[in-house]
Amino acid sequence: MKLAFTFPGQGSQFIGMGKSLAENFTSAKSVFDEIDSILGQSLSKIMWDGPIEDLTLTANTQPALMACGIAAMRALKSEFDIDVTLADYVAGHSLGEYTALCAAGSIDLATTTRLLRIRGDAMQAAVPVGAGTMAALLGASVEQAETAAEIGSKIGICQIANDNATGQIVLSGEVKAVEVAAEAARDMGVKKAVMLPVSAPFHCDMMAPAAEAMKVALSDATILAPVVPVVNNVTARPVSDPAQIRSDLTQQVTGRVRWRETVLWMAETSGITQMEELGCGKVLSVMRRRIVKSVTGGALDSPESLETFAKSLTEEV
Repeated sequence: MKLAFTFPGQGSQFIGMGKSLAENFTSAKSVFDEIDSILGQSLSKIMWDGPIEDLTLTANTQPALMACGIAAMRALKSEFDIDVTLADYVAGHSLGEYTALCAAGSIDLATTTRLLRIRGDAMQAAVPVGAGTMAALLGASVEQAETAAEIGSKIGICQIANDNATGQIVLSGEVKAVEVAAEAARDMGVKKAVMLPVSAPFHCDMMAPAAEAMKVALSDATILAPVVPVVNNVTARPVSDPAQIRSDLTQQVTGRVRWRETVLWMAETSGITQMEELGCGKVLSVMRRRIVKSVTGGALDSPESLETFAKSLTEEV
């Protein structure tokens, strides 16, 4: 077995996220308590009781998802003696890359929490409400999406934000430009082009002010070489050099999330045979099944799933 741990990004959040981990594992609860203390707010109460409008605020969603991923990782270690070093690689989707870096010991929990609060605030403030949008192209090839984005960019900013999975690509940019690109995609025969109800146009050049804010924040952050290589979003390749991690995290704010390429690299180039998604839901697991059929794995987001995973390792031995 060659294993990768993966961590989800925005969109995986839900009311009640992480609650069962906190109720069953002291090590997991301590993660939520520490993050509440660092932020000076009861983020865990919002996660578990809502309202959903508060949870979906980008500044809350980002540290909340990270909290669940690290809580699951800590519970694996404390309860089942499974360390992150069991994995050959770790990776995270968008903000999930911060979770991966924290899990791999590159950035400590307090620093990761502060960085994600800064990131969430900066991304939300980068673009006036209503100026930008995103659209999902379902059934589109990368070539079709790039052509559609090029057509849209004649009107304004329009880029591929997320190459999530085979036939699932997201565009981001100025409203009119993305609308034109979506219409062009439909004309090309793309199965569906759906405008998304998002609060900001993430992962495009409109996020440049947020990228600058993260460049400043990251320059002051202590970043170590991870104990497990992190396959990052910008290059879809493993990175361990702290200077490169800083640079790539800055570029990630405006750059394409190359998740499909990340999964393909791990599966086809490095020989990963199992990918486990830690923290919150199964979005990445669904994407993985669309990208590669030969890799196994699932969601590790509950006491039962952690125990099942731990038992499966014992049975293999």
